[in-house]
Amino acid sequence: MSTLSLAESEATLLTLRAVRRGVRRRQLLLLVGLGALVVALFLARALLGDYRVSFVDGIRMISGTTIPGASFIFMESTLPRACMSVLAGAAFASAGAAFQSMLRNPLASPDVLGINLGASAAAVFAVVLLGWTGMPVALVAFAGAVAVAATIHGFAGRGGAATGRMILVGVGLAAVLSSVVHWVLLRADIYRAQDALVWLTGSLGSVSWSEIVRLGVVVAIGLPLLTLVTRQLGVLGLGDDLAAGLGVRAHRLRILITGLVVLLTASATAVCGPIAFVGFLSGPIARRLAGGRTSVPAAALVGAAMVLAADYVSAYADPNTAYPVGVVTGLAGAPVLVWLLVAGRRTIQEKA
Repeated sequence: MSTLSLAESEATLLTLRAVRRGVRRRQLLLLVGLGALVVALFLARALLGDYRVSFVDGIRMISGTTIPGASFIFMESTLPRACMSVLAGAAFASAGAAFQSMLRNPLASPDVLGINLGASAAAVFAVVLLGWTGMPVALVAFAGAVAVAATIHGFAGRGGAATGRMILVGVGLAAVLSSVVHWVLLRADIYRAQDALVWLTGSLGSVSWSEIVRLGVVVAIGLPLLTLVTRQLGVLGLGDDLAAGLGVRAHRLRILITGLVVLLTASATAVCGPIAFVGFLSGPIARRLAGGRTSVPAAALVGAAMVLAADYVSAYADPNTAYPVGVVTGLAGAPVLVWLLVAGRRTIQEKA
């Protein structure tokens, strides 16, 4: 009898190992596929604009060769926008996926809970009423996002109901901050208000290499850390008390994840504004592609691909007008959201 039990245990262990290998293989294939998609969209955005540039000429210009007519367009317009699309999309998407996983709610992205709006309200106030530009605006935006996140955690408190209170407080703060942004715009002159509205929609039209470097450093630090700490989120689904018994301090983990989310979202928002739907949709899309598992790297790649494609469409869909990238993501995001809701409902009905 004991021999039979031992054989059954070994068979179960082998089955679990096989399942884990299958999951890891699927995740690796998913990341490779999404990475190839991002590379293809990056090359299309950088090389296939109003002025077509070959891949070889692009490498030559990056290495320092000047090609009359092409170098300025490539080095000062299309290539910076492609780089910023990848960085901003990855920042918004990874932050959204982590926050949704932490709060166990697909609606709980930073843009819905007011963190993006906190950065936006502070930045618009500094730009419109104080006339600031550059690094001071980025610092103010970061301070605004930190203030919102601290308020959410302060009112949420501890315990099992903390996640629900965080969502309620975040939605309330988002409504208040939206009113603050409108009040600031009403007090601005027409030209500054127009610039602020373009920025609030989400725009990559005036990015610089210094901003790309700053955001690149933030993403290079924040994305791996966020990927690492979100691996412990599955334990929180068991409840705060049981998580503490397993060595995971729920309150500290939520603060750490929120801090990384603020770092990523505020840094990206300060550069290109709150690009609509990227943080909200990238997590659910990546989760469906990953078979229901939360994957921050997959969400980051989905967000990068989304912003790259939207920026290309916004720049060249209308030959007479270039739209802010947030207009395209907003228009495309609504049907995708409806599709996710319908697909999720069908999945629930099939399981029932």
